[in-house]
Amino acid sequence: MLIASVHSFADWGLLAAAAFAAGILNTIAGGGSFLTFPALVYVGVPPVIANATSAFAVTPGYVGGALGFRRELKTLDAGMLLRICAVGITGGILGGFLLTVTPASMFNAIVPGLLLFATAIFALGERMVPLMRGGGIPPSLGVFLVAVYGGYFNGGLGIVLLALFALLGMTSLPLMNGLKNLLSFFLSCASLAVFAVGGLIDWRPAAMMAVFAIAGGFAGAGVSRKISKPHLRMLIVVTGIVMSGVFFYRLF
Repeated sequence: MLIASVHSFADWGLLAAAAFAAGILNTIAGGGSFLTFPALVYVGVPPVIANATSAFAVTPGYVGGALGFRRELKTLDAGMLLRICAVGITGGILGGFLLTVTPASMFNAIVPGLLLFATAIFALGERMVPLMRGGGIPPSLGVFLVAVYGGYFNGGLGIVLLALFALLGMTSLPLMNGLKNLLSFFLSCASLAVFAVGGLIDWRPAAMMAVFAIAGGFAGAGVSRKISKPHLRMLIVVTGIVMSGVFFYRLF
């Protein structure tokens, strides 16, 4: 599927810049979808398709993140890891299917709320770890519910997963980050397969943005040494709030 509104050099430049910045943000602090999704909507891509296209653009970056924590992931039982990924894939498929059957008008109406939710989770960040640790939720159910959310709306997925792992009693942040990236990759791939079958991905901008997001991910390592993480997180939160306000305004 091709979207006619993405046609000018300015549009392509904006999408490339948003994807590159998203790759940097995901490497440093997360929150890249707060840039790619609004950028796609701004250039005229319908929100449902923008959501699916944005998910495609940021998914390749999860691979590098998982590989970076492969030593920590090896400490997990292989059977348990396979079960978690299987549950995540199932939830991702269901979330993707829900997006394909959601009327565009309904998705447009709930996007501001989803953005605000993701922004709030992101703003709390690591402070949620001690608050939520040891909540007693069944692991498979928790993973499934978050995977459904991630399959339906990719925004803030990584932060929601970290909150879930804290709720499950995990204490090692490196391990949590590795599992977050691994699970994000598998559930996102599952939902993307559904999006592809349903014709929800705009392939030309998706492919271009994925390349720039990967490049941004590589650049993020160097950038992270020069930018204050708290200031960067504040910028992302402000962006999320502003974007939520814009999408609320679009409803009226």
